[in-house]
Amino acid sequence: MNGFGARRRLLAALAALPSLPAAGQPTASRPGDGSGQPRYPAVRRGVPLVFPRDFGAHPEYRTEWWYATGWLQVQGAAHAKAPPLGFQITFFRSRPQVDTRNPSRFAARELVLAHIGLSDERQRSLAHDQRTARAGFDLAGSSTTDTEVWIDDWRFSRRPAAAGASRYIASIPGNRLGFDLQLDSTQPLLLHGEAGFSQKGPLERQASYYYTQPQLAVSGRVVRDSTALEVTGRAWLDHEWSSEILAEGATGWDWIGINLDDGGALMAFRIRDRNGTTVYASGTWRSGAQGTAARLRTFGPRSVVFEPQRTWRSARTGATWPVGMRVTVGAGSPDALTLDLEAMFDDQELDARASTGIVYWEGAVTARQHGRSIGRGYLELTGYHTAVVL
Repeated sequence: MNGFGARRRLLAALAALPSLPAAGQPTASRPGDGSGQPRYPAVRRGVPLVFPRDFGAHPEYRTEWWYATGWLQVQGAAHAKAPPLGFQITFFRSRPQVDTRNPSRFAARELVLAHIGLSDERQRSLAHDQRTARAGFDLAGSSTTDTEVWIDDWRFSRRPAAAGASRYIASIPGNRLGFDLQLDSTQPLLLHGEAGFSQKGPLERQASYYYTQPQLAVSGRVVRDSTALEVTGRAWLDHEWSSEILAEGATGWDWIGINLDDGGALMAFRIRDRNGTTVYASGTWRSGAQGTAARLRTFGPRSVVFEPQRTWRSARTGATWPVGMRVTVGAGSPDALTLDLEAMFDDQELDARASTGIVYWEGAVTARQHGRSIGRGYLELTGYHTAVVL
């Protein structure tokens, strides 16, 4: 790392120090009150998503993320029996409560944050890194016309491919941990909720715009401890933006994104309160069949059930995580689908207090039905260490 690059990263980190608003703070100023607080637009039912525009950033909204997770297999004869790897690459965009009347170019009108992680089954360890910066001055930013988000030399972008497909490029240089991956779409986008309007709480304003690109074909390289490994695999990409998600009293969520072995895809989540009671839940399943034969089902709060089966306690943070989870969608119906999620290993806890301010568990899991593996994906757990503020 040259000295100039190190100085740029240090300045970027210092620039990002303004914290996100605390729970209960107002999220918009009243018309004419002269407060200078930003006005965050609401997510509204019936607003169609338009592509490629909605591949890009939505800077007027309070929170946004592009979330790629997946399973990788190391290539080459020397690694023929190597166990799989799990990976996470996430870029966040946040619009903090900064006085809109401030004319300074240094005002933190937008923050960009990034997390990366690599789960190694052989070593039973999670390597991870994080960055945060104030947008602007070529240090960090995001495009509003297509997926293009970056912090210094960390970058995640989309390029159109043949026949309306997408090719995502993850360029995350690093000697201890780095990624140079290409993620190619093999299926149409999967819109959640009502055509991309995904409700997250009992009130309609507690919602996000949300779509997924499942079953991405992955190729490229992973760098781990200065060793470059050629890899292939399968991945899942979420893109979500909102101004208000969590209902009053909600402290976190459990979420799954599973690429099923038959080509299908399953997303499900529940929002929890401090007692572990479900505040809201939803899910989307699409069959492996393509074209006109494809089936799509959405699931409401009463038909999505998360049941912790086994917990693991972190000696580092003291948090207890339900790393064994049973998830049912379509509960109460004859064709309900129940999956038992088995973690690649227990310690996939990511301490992100230096960037987003939370500790969460982001883990590679195998989905089993009656003991048989039927898919792979990721389980995300938040709010078990401290309550999430969004």
